[in-house]
Amino acid sequence: QVQLVESGGGLVQAGGSLRLSCAVSGSIFSTTTMDWYRQPPGKQRELVATITSFGRTNYADSVKGRFIISRDNAKNTVYLQMNSLKAEDTAVYYCHTYLFNHYWGQGTQVTVSS
Repeated sequence: QVQLVESGGGLVQAGGSLRLSCAVSGSIFSTTTMDWYRQPPGKQRELVATITSFGRTNYADSVKGRFIISRDNAKNTVYLQMNSLKAEDTAVYYCHTYLFNHYWGQGTQVTVSS
């Protein structure tokens, strides 16, 4: 069974940086596309970034040039490096993948103070 566990959230000042991690259990990690979503308070969950098994990446327009998604297949871990953070980035961030079913992490809170 696939399990995703996020970590690295916290409180940072606007303009600062933070790196989120998502540890994936199971044997399918190296073959699957991984995603980061976020859900701001009072809003719906939105896609932030994706990375394929071979390293192709996509980003939401709101984070292009500021966020970087990466993966370390040896550690079964996906990362989201967040730079130049804005108050609008405040949200619960979720790791996600799809393999016959959708799998979600428990979420990690990111709060950006202005």
